[in-house]
Amino acid sequence: MANKLSSSFCFYTISIIYFSLLLTLTHSKCRTSCGEIPIKYPFGIDDGCGSPYYRHILVCSETGGSAHLEIRTPSGRYPIRNVSYSDPHLLVSDPSMWTCRDGDDFRPVSRPFSLDTSTHFRLSPQNDYLFFNCSRDDVIMEARPVFCDRFPEQCDSTCDTSSFLCRHLPECDSSVLSGRSCCSYYPKRSESLRMMLKHCATYASVYWRNLGITPAFNQIPEYGIRVDFDIPVTTRCLWCEDGRKRGGTCGFDTQTQDFLCLCDNGNSTTNCKDHSGDHSRPAVVAGTVSAVTVTGAFVGAGVWYVRKLRSKAPVTHGVQTNDNRLF
Repeated sequence: MANKLSSSFCFYTISIIYFSLLLTLTHSKCRTSCGEIPIKYPFGIDDGCGSPYYRHILVCSETGGSAHLEIRTPSGRYPIRNVSYSDPHLLVSDPSMWTCRDGDDFRPVSRPFSLDTSTHFRLSPQNDYLFFNCSRDDVIMEARPVFCDRFPEQCDSTCDTSSFLCRHLPECDSSVLSGRSCCSYYPKRSESLRMMLKHCATYASVYWRNLGITPAFNQIPEYGIRVDFDIPVTTRCLWCEDGRKRGGTCGFDTQTQDFLCLCDNGNSTTNCKDHSGDHSRPAVVAGTVSAVTVTGAFVGAGVWYVRKLRSKAPVTHGVQTNDNRLF
């Protein structure tokens, strides 16, 4: 009798834990940061949060006890150093790119940074690309102003050896490139960048960071890739985030990708104060996989419980009595 009570208690305890976890996961709101980087609309690091245009593109991973934000692209995953929402852009680092700290180490780049052209991301025109130790037999390396005056039809294909950045590399002294070539070229497409790297030792991307001041020289060069993005503004999202209507979070249904306003007490198709637009099937965010895992544990516990009872049931010639019959 004591064993049956103990088994029943264990079974009901697992049931309570399962349903508590499922309820928490179903109504959990979107994470608002990854490490020190704020996560706001249109982005989301939990499925169902933000705009579906940016679904599964940003990833928040943890290493060494700290969280790091990364972007997924066709060429790999890259760390994000900063996100600006007032001047919409990401600042991305490509660990394979050369910086002044590398000195003479011009390591080859097998897969340079690239973007999926079908997304709402685009490389910023504020980026400058520098290429080092290029083959003069395969790359047109000339001082661009003079060369363009003489050969205007080849101007766009020229890698500019007179670039300001080649003479004033960020964080570098004047001797770091002694005896090595440097030129600046803005590739129109990812294919152009890969083609350049077939004939150059390595590359670096430098973007011009705005200092937020008004004088003419209000930008400084820094290593990194600036990636601009669009913020799709919709009336429904503005209504959802309106604090006077209990301020929800803009998201979407993970199956249909239709708009949802994610609220503390469930989800709505309008705003958190309007219950007439309640969504009958709440979109599960931040823990869909965990919910499935807990479900598996719950089913496994149920099977264990049934087997435990059956193993202790007295059986005579393979026939159970009415006292220990389960069904």
